[in-house]
Amino acid sequence: MSVEFENNILKFKEALNDFAEQFLKEAGEVMEAQAKRNTKKKTSHTAQAWTHVVDMSEKSVTIGNPLENAIWEEFGTGEYALNGNGRKGGWVYCVDNGKKITRNKDGSMRKNSKYKKEKEFYFTLGKKPKRMLFKAYHTKKSALIRRANQLMKEKLK
Repeated sequence: MSVEFENNILKFKEALNDFAEQFLKEAGEVMEAQAKRNTKKKTSHTAQAWTHVVDMSEKSVTIGNPLENAIWEEFGTGEYALNGNGRKGGWVYCVDNGKKITRNKDGSMRKNSKYKKEKEFYFTLGKKPKRMLFKAYHTKKSALIRRANQLMKEKLK
């Protein structure tokens, strides 16, 4: 009686790589879409800037937003900052041709300010955190785990 050994390690590695690539692409798309849905849509610039990048050499997917406002929306600012480390006491800013110009707390202009005639002053304590990406992760986590299990079974038959 003879025993024959068949080495399928290369097929297994190929199937595992196929699984990883497909899952990472799908997970990135799902998380990106959910983050977009979770983002406030006053102008939709921040919402439309969400993106994802799959790095197969690291077997990872990165979901992010290149806009600075996304950080402020995610973690909050001022007195509402997520970890309590924002500016306290509020501040006044002025809008001039769509640009925000920060003023002193009492509303006075800083020295050598070229902005002398603005009329729109606003006081704020900051932005409350919206946690778009954090909520996207917790909303889609169980569905992504189920999808990973399903894909794994399909690819490694």
